[in-house]
Amino acid sequence: MRCEEIMKRDVECVSPRDTVEDAAIRMRDENVGFLPVCDQSKKALGTLTDRDIVIRGVASKKAGSTFVEDIMTREVVACRPQDDIQKAQQLMAQKHKSRIMCLDEGGRLVGIISLSDIAQQGDAARALETLRQISEREARI
Repeated sequence: MRCEEIMKRDVECVSPRDTVEDAAIRMRDENVGFLPVCDQSKKALGTLTDRDIVIRGVASKKAGSTFVEDIMTREVVACRPQDDIQKAQQLMAQKHKSRIMCLDEGGRLVGIISLSDIAQQGDAARALETLRQISEREARI
């Protein structure tokens, strides 16, 4: 199965110049904890998560008027629509991400794949193994 078969296509971006407050409101309204950060052509520049807002924003006493670009995660972890789902799972496990972007050849956002999208495809054992690998970064010794 290919990534384009399971990715969510109706995905909105935030701009690096949007405020953190506006991004948080969008997360609340859309009931998501992850927003791609894109330029005007939808080229992926990074991501903003609810965790970024809490750790780099609130805990650092940044104002809601802070720009997304000041607290976003700049690493772009992505697959291509034509990639096999296993490639997305490998990236998720390797980078410890439960959501990744799906980008076209020009680096523009065309979709999002989450661990739950993979789990719903029926290969529970593989999804569970991917979850285990993603969660390793949070394990405390």
